[in-house]
Amino acid sequence: MSSTLVRKNLMALTGLFLCVFMVIHLAGNLQLLLPEERALTQFNLYSRILSGNYIIKAISYLLFVSIVAHCAYALIITLKNKKASGGAYVYDQRHKVSMWYSRNMGLLGAVIFLFIIIHLKDFWYQYSFGHLPLDTEGNKDLFSIVVSAYGELWYTGLNIVAFIALGYHLLHGFHSAFKTLGAYPSRLSKWLYYAGVGFSLILTAGYIYIPIFVYLKYHF
Repeated sequence: MSSTLVRKNLMALTGLFLCVFMVIHLAGNLQLLLPEERALTQFNLYSRILSGNYIIKAISYLLFVSIVAHCAYALIITLKNKKASGGAYVYDQRHKVSMWYSRNMGLLGAVIFLFIIIHLKDFWYQYSFGHLPLDTEGNKDLFSIVVSAYGELWYTGLNIVAFIALGYHLLHGFHSAFKTLGAYPSRLSKWLYYAGVGFSLILTAGYIYIPIFVYLKYHF
């Protein structure tokens, strides 16, 4: 029981850390909404600063570890619950009162994880190990790579599906993480739930808006 509690706490902590990262990542990506010349220069400079800062690099390694740990702990807990229930995931009959996304966190998490792999391959790997052209300031032109990727309708659609999955994952996960950690008085549970809903909707809307904006502005 204690080991399961430790895993749940670690999954909650890594999940909240990933929430913080998602906010920061979205803030950086909002630069793509600037006028083209300014967006190109500013986004490429931003990418160079991130890739050349040792503190940011250390945080990025922590991020990778958190993603793997979050998924691993979720998988372990899911398998243990299935084993305890004789093959069916234990939800204590929550299907009668709970939302479908709270009962399918594993499926939503799998969709998000697969998208992260594709996203890292297309952008992080290309930037770190590929041969990108340089902009007029001498920075790697990641902006043009992003704009080109979102020129593919299927790729823009993939982003939308993945971020909708993320939104539903957050709807349950944000509140659940604080509940697991016991980090708030019970009387604040309702307000924390509403805060989680607002957080999920704003983050999802922001991430969905960017690829649609880029597609419509540069390719439509």
